[in-house]
Amino acid sequence: MSDLHKSGYVAIIGPPNVGKSTLLNRLLGQKIAIVTPKPQTTRNRILGILTKKQFQILFLDTPGIFQPAYRLQKIMVETATRALREADVVLVMAEGNREPGAEEERIIRLVAKTKIAAVLAINKVDVVRDKKVLLPLMKCYSQRYAFREIVPISALKGDGMEELLGALAKYLPPGPRYYPEDMITESPERFIAAEIIREKVFLRTGEEIPYAVAVKLEEYKERDHVLYIKATVFVEKDSQKGIIIGEKGRKLKEIGKLAREELEATAGKRVFLELWVKVRPKWRQNKRDLRFLGYQSLG
Repeated sequence: MSDLHKSGYVAIIGPPNVGKSTLLNRLLGQKIAIVTPKPQTTRNRILGILTKKQFQILFLDTPGIFQPAYRLQKIMVETATRALREADVVLVMAEGNREPGAEEERIIRLVAKTKIAAVLAINKVDVVRDKKVLLPLMKCYSQRYAFREIVPISALKGDGMEELLGALAKYLPPGPRYYPEDMITESPERFIAAEIIREKVFLRTGEEIPYAVAVKLEEYKERDHVLYIKATVFVEKDSQKGIIIGEKGRKLKEIGKLAREELEATAGKRVFLELWVKVRPKWRQNKRDLRFLGYQSLG
């Protein structure tokens, strides 16, 4: 690489649950995006800033691209496609243990329309038992689109990270450092706190419950070296509220304990966390409710 400094936006796009947020956290060496085994965990665009001597990459972690079924999902897909149009380089992610299907084909068509340099990362190669299948899979993708580079990786294990960064940096435009060297995100602390709480709900509830949940912070203040956070967990039905609260409040206490422990580790101070659960019927379909909860259409 030359001495010319490079910088620019890299949009990370792919189907739900392909490992986009796991990859971002791995590359930054710090957790700024929540991660769960469930698809559609990411709902917002999250900026991750990686600064090296010769380049600064502004990663845009995005929701998965899929066929939306309701208004919130439509906003999520709009968020991902908008990031794609704003990027200098596109990082497409796919899984090493499956051939391209309808979701991957749709993403490739979106990338082809932009004419932006695209790098393909084939993720989860750590779970591919027979590595011989990777070469035919890479060939399969190269026949579908002229990716500049195809890099096998494991975001979970950290394999292939240097190769991936080298491939991305190669196609960045010349540019300055837009952010200080020690800055890794511009997400407000309030947003990160709400996301941590929502992550714990995702991890401790099943079926449709996580997808009907939104978290809104009512208070976020520091007094006497203690961080006081009051948050409301919104659901759509009384039955969902009952499940989250649990018998004698045990489930909500468990969610609160897990969230508080991570918030304390993140903030480096004691945290007093107060959680409430309220019903807001059909909020995922209601424009006003979506704005109230921080999900704004980009259209």
